[in-house]
Amino acid sequence: MKRLSLPQTVSAKGTSIGITVELARMMTAALARKRPSPFTLGQPRTWAAGIVYVLGRVNFLTDRASSPHMTTADLCAAFGVSESTVHNKARVIEQALAIGPLDLRWMLPSLAEKNPLTWMAEMNGFIVDLRYMPREVQEVAFAKGLIPHIPAEREDQS
Repeated sequence: MKRLSLPQTVSAKGTSIGITVELARMMTAALARKRPSPFTLGQPRTWAAGIVYVLGRVNFLTDRASSPHMTTADLCAAFGVSESTVHNKARVIEQALAIGPLDLRWMLPSLAEKNPLTWMAEMNGFIVDLRYMPREVQEVAFAKGLIPHIPAEREDQS
């Protein structure tokens, strides 16, 4: 199987785009497991651009106020594809994987920690913020993989 890599202009900005290769690989693998596979239609570079675009949307890549920042036009130019193609592939990817705004499955850990939805859980029919729950509840949530860390431990280290 041919190994694909990011275009030179994108990989040179690796830290600038802020999308980990691991997230892109995970998304590619998730799409490859779909039946029928969406990869049967289109070129690999268009799918790669679509994956990076979707990950960028979830992680605020095009937001000028955030760092890193990259415009959609720059992303498309780096992959050598048109914006309409990227948008079409992104729509297919988002539908296939049920990806929405602020989707925690595809968010960078640094952003997920700041996202209030990361800390929300339902307990006895009520939505609660796990940061303000007793430590025992936080430990159970952490053990189940619901939260990235136990907030009390981070406060102790500060």
